[in-house]
Amino acid sequence: MMCNDEQRHPVAVSQVMIHFSQQHGVDRATCLLGTGISERALAGGEGYVTRAQEMRLIENIMRALPGGSGFGFELGLQYSLATFGVWGFALRTSQTLRDAVRIGVRYLPLSTAYCRIALIDEGDEFGISLDPGEIPPHLRQFLLERDMATSINLIKELSLSGIGVKSVMFMGKPRVDADYVEAVCGVRPVINGTRNSITVSRADAALPFAGYDQNLVRLLEEQCRLRMRRMQVVGLEGRVRQKLLGEMGLGTTLDSMAAALALSPRSLRRKLEQEGVSYREIVEEERKQLAIQLLENTEMKIDELAAHLGYTDAGGFVRAFRRWLNCSPRDYREAADRQAR
Repeated sequence: MMCNDEQRHPVAVSQVMIHFSQQHGVDRATCLLGTGISERALAGGEGYVTRAQEMRLIENIMRALPGGSGFGFELGLQYSLATFGVWGFALRTSQTLRDAVRIGVRYLPLSTAYCRIALIDEGDEFGISLDPGEIPPHLRQFLLERDMATSINLIKELSLSGIGVKSVMFMGKPRVDADYVEAVCGVRPVINGTRNSITVSRADAALPFAGYDQNLVRLLEEQCRLRMRRMQVVGLEGRVRQKLLGEMGLGTTLDSMAAALALSPRSLRRKLEQEGVSYREIVEEERKQLAIQLLENTEMKIDELAAHLGYTDAGGFVRAFRRWLNCSPRDYREAADRQAR
């Protein structure tokens, strides 16, 4: 995965880490010290933080938690498919575990993973290997164990039909107790092995999921592609998106955005056109992505959701949503709830 400091991760990942730390007696202010992560972003649950911000958050948490324990592994178990919004939903609606893992790896930056993850498909085993080599040394073991536990938890959640983990292997000696790992995943971990990996049997990886929906998978993969583009965008478009998702909000007019960027409305429009996008397209895309996330992961009423997205009334939001996905927000939420059961 990319490792530049400006790469952005979903803020929901940071929310889970802060909540976990608070459960272990670390206060919120200590977690956020020097990160630059805004309370607005955390409270709303949408938007992104940069890799540099998240790394500072992780450093703060590691310093504050008692040393010598397997907190990385314990933290990883706090993540579920719902944490990751459309990425998790895309995994849940896949045809098989094999397909889910392939989609997960394809859109890995939408997850919490810092390790480089590759597919294992050999003999009777299918799964993933995790390489923490690109992670700074002082964070490497903590984040390896977090990524291992998150992967195990997601496999278990996807595998309600009874798929079991076949093997868990650590290249070194993990900080987490082997008995704890065995209690979580049902197999004794291999210590000082040849790789960091999690596998299931090839036959189990091919078992069909009950919630498979070919059309929905296609739609969700498109949403994943759009989110990847949004996370990696740079230039003026990136600055506009950051402000829309940050302090200004999605109801911001082009004139107000131009003033905030010290540009005239005409210059803002022209510069965005040079980057191949219009202000209206950016706002529409951000509204669509956030609407999907909120419908899937909150119980906000439609009129509240419309206001949060910057619409003056619920009718405008409903009409826009029908234009985007050819169904009403209520119908979309009901379908998402059925898939999640």
